Amino acid sequence: MNLKEFRILLADCFPEYAVGRFEQASTPNCDRHQPIRADKTPQLPDRSFYVRDEKDSENTEYSGVREGSVSPRILALGCSMAFYCSPTQSTMAQKTIITCAITGAIHTPSMSPYLPVTPQQIAEAAIAAAEAGAAIVHLHARDPETGKPDQRPAAFAAFLPQIKQSSDAVVNLTSGGSPYMRIEERIQPALVFKPELASLNMGSMNFGLFPMLKRFKEFRHAWEREHLEGSRDLIFRNTFRDAEYALRTCAGNGTRFEFECYDVGHLYNLAHFLDRGLVERPLFVQTVFGILGGIGTHPEDVMHMKRTADRLFGRDYLWSVLAAGRKQLPIATMAAGMGGNIRVGLEDNLWIGPGELASSNAAQVHRACQIIQGLGLEVATPTDAREILALKGGDKVAF
Repeated sequence: MNLKEFRILLADCFPEYAVGRFEQASTPNCDRHQPIRADKTPQLPDRSFYVRDEKDSENTEYSGVREGSVSPRILALGCSMAFYCSPTQSTMAQKTIITCAITGAIHTPSMSPYLPVTPQQIAEAAIAAAEAGAAIVHLHARDPETGKPDQRPAAFAAFLPQIKQSSDAVVNLTSGGSPYMRIEERIQPALVFKPELASLNMGSMNFGLFPMLKRFKEFRHAWEREHLEGSRDLIFRNTFRDAEYALRTCAGNGTRFEFECYDVGHLYNLAHFLDRGLVERPLFVQTVFGILGGIGTHPEDVMHMKRTADRLFGRDYLWSVLAAGRKQLPIATMAAGMGGNIRVGLEDNLWIGPGELASSNAAQVHRACQIIQGLGLEVATPTDAREILALKGGDKVAF
């Protein structure tokens, strides 16, 4: 079914959808900061479509559906509409980019024996993830003895050459580092190594890791418990000055950014930098779900972030999602079905199934490939990702 046929079918079923809400987002002269006009907002025929069916009740806890929320059948229709009508669909639907976040700075070594810590473990995990289908590997560094996050360029130098020599994957270096670090420290690896991609957090926020203390009770290193407990009073600082500092510091090295947006306001912060000409199109927008202090993991949260990004950026961005914990793959599936790109990896989720630790990053990438291919989509190669994101190429990095 092509776009025209889909619109006709949708209009026959729901006349209110004859004028799609997404058309305004792609209109050049629309004010993206204003809400969609009332006469353009489609309304479903009656509230019963939003109420859980009785036969859905047994799945309420798992699905997150509750009285008064969107039913699974209507959510599926909404995802289909978003896929076919989104201003970014025509570009994003061609290939789906998988990013694998190898180790991060959230989880600690005592939580999983499979979490890469040493330079050799990080390099091997990144190479295996790329072989499994990841076009991009997102990298943090750790102290090889304690596993504590380490943002010194020397820590990254211990594994970057091996990854470059053994894989064609796009390397994305963190500028998030650890939420306990300041931007001047966090940006150093991207400044020194001039990667094709670097992450950039788009707003300050509470960053609550302490709920993990309910599951994990014993730790091998003293810093691990402090890392989690200290997040009760932690602000992950990402001010306008911090973001501008990172953008201007790396402006001359050809690095593009993956803009990590943990809530709706972060999208508006990114729009602010776009208006000022400090960021370049196409924007690579990574919407993040499930961190305590940011937006949640309900499907309606995903739809809201996507709608807002469509309205703010139109065709000027590529959409990707990551979700923390057990919602990683369900939200990845939803986003891929809407034409989005996805991120997996042990930085975001240690598990592969209920009660089962993921034995590797590659195992999660393999699962992501199955999801994408099961939806009839194609997994992007590193070459595809470079073209889609307008990257400078792996031969122009400094490692």
